[in-house]
Amino acid sequence: MDTLFYIGLILVLGSFMKWVSHKFKILNVVGYIVLGFLIGPDNLDIVSKEFVQNSHIVIDLSLALISVLVGANLRYNVLKSVWKQIIVISVSEAIFTFFMIGSVFYMLFEYFELGYEINYRLTTALIFGALASATAPATILAVIHELKAKSRFSSYLLGVVATDNAMTLILFSFVMIVSKTTADVDGQVAGAIAVIAPMLLFTVLLGIAGAFLSEGIDRVFKNYKSIKTTSTLGMIFLVYSISRKYGLDPLLSSLVMGVVMSNLSNEFFLVKKEFDQHLKDIIFLLFFTISAMHLNIYVLLSMPFVVIMYVLFRIAGKILGVWYGGKISGAAMEVRRYLGLALFPQAGIAIGLALSIQENPDFIVIAPIVLNIIIATTMVHELIGPLLTRYVLQKNMRDR
Repeated sequence: MDTLFYIGLILVLGSFMKWVSHKFKILNVVGYIVLGFLIGPDNLDIVSKEFVQNSHIVIDLSLALISVLVGANLRYNVLKSVWKQIIVISVSEAIFTFFMIGSVFYMLFEYFELGYEINYRLTTALIFGALASATAPATILAVIHELKAKSRFSSYLLGVVATDNAMTLILFSFVMIVSKTTADVDGQVAGAIAVIAPMLLFTVLLGIAGAFLSEGIDRVFKNYKSIKTTSTLGMIFLVYSISRKYGLDPLLSSLVMGVVMSNLSNEFFLVKKEFDQHLKDIIFLLFFTISAMHLNIYVLLSMPFVVIMYVLFRIAGKILGVWYGGKISGAAMEVRRYLGLALFPQAGIAIGLALSIQENPDFIVIAPIVLNIIIATTMVHELIGPLLTRYVLQKNMRDR
């Protein structure tokens, strides 16, 4: 069967799963993950492995839109009084998680029995530490959308998620560069900074340029809402693809584009409204269902100790990092207590980064193991994570 057949099948089955989720009062995103896991090639095999392997265009399209929508929630007039808190908390929880996971993988390397030589110990620890810092913006955005939880706390949460993932990209890039050589540590650090800094600068500039160009086009079509929506979609995809082609980070450039567009003009919210009403549900359905098709229960069961340690110490790093960052920045008590728990979900970005090293000859020995562990832990994060995020958001709404 061809690609269009499988996309149609996913949309039809996803509609039924949404109905089932509503009947049993579970989150749609959880239903989509269960559906993708069941019909994927490693289980019922309704969808072919070839489709899953070639579904990157759908995943990229979804991630581009999701990144922009996360950024679009970061409006200065809403978060101007807590921007410093958001940055401090995001940096704190990302670094806490990086060091906690990195330390665990370094100290317990032999016990994990990962199947490769001891000289990969530090590299493995650093890679997992960087990947653990990532949070799943798509999952959190989907839960907020489904609960219609438009509050100061939900905006605060999205602000932390956006900044958190920017930190993850910096940490991961730094680790990749430093891990390529074991000589001259000072030289590594200086060289890594020299490579990462311009990459981040051009990524941000591309997102800003895309936002201003999109705004300019929107002004030409200011009396035609549907045309504005079409041109904005086109600019989002252009920025994402150009970023990837020139070795920049497409997720960060898309996120920056969303931030700038939402703060540049109120007109963007007419376009965002169109996304919310007509596109967002389809994007979430496709993204989570197809992403779940990569999950393999046998990988999860083959390394339970590694999975448990990764999941436990990752959420511990998030909770402690949020608490510490919240304390030194003067954040509200409900933020310090609950926001770390809401950061439990992890999926697309971590998997994407793990996939990015698969063809890199410098990491040929470690790359398959890294991907398997990240995919295995994603099953846990994506099934439990949405429930924890919903609990935090609902509790915050009740407390208000």
